[in-house]
Amino acid sequence: MYTIRNAKPEEFEELGQLMVEVYSQLEGFPKQSEQPEYYKLLAGIGELTKKPNTELIVAVSPEGKIAGGVVYFSDMQYYGSGGTATQEKNASGFRLLAVAPAFRKQGIGKLLTNECIRKAKELKQAQVIIHSTKAMQVAWKMYEELGFKRSEDLDFMQEELPVFGFRLRFK
Repeated sequence: MYTIRNAKPEEFEELGQLMVEVYSQLEGFPKQSEQPEYYKLLAGIGELTKKPNTELIVAVSPEGKIAGGVVYFSDMQYYGSGGTATQEKNASGFRLLAVAPAFRKQGIGKLLTNECIRKAKELKQAQVIIHSTKAMQVAWKMYEELGFKRSEDLDFMQEELPVFGFRLRFK
């Protein structure tokens, strides 16, 4: 059974390395040399917790290994994406979901996603907003199975990379 909890500061560096490893291996996703600032964000993932209403959530294996992580925002103004998402009110969001290769196909991504949805519902938010790319088809399918719907009004370009918005409305 995996434990889902907020990351401890001493885990930030390991989680940042996991993020860089996962994103750099995505087929069709920009490489570190193409988007160095994005990879700097991934490597320094713990820095995002300095923003208000922002949590770094991890899944920890029974053996104490970090299996994956995600950044949850209970206030979209701190979400930090392109496009219009940061103007959304009464909404939570999450970004930068990653599962370590050794822990894939065990439902870790779904556990992390469900924790973000649970937090949003607890805060009585109207919706959860996320973004994905064509390189993240596995996650994309999972989000749709959980009820997220494509929201073209949230789409934006990250340099040369098209980024696609999704919403999960609660009412």
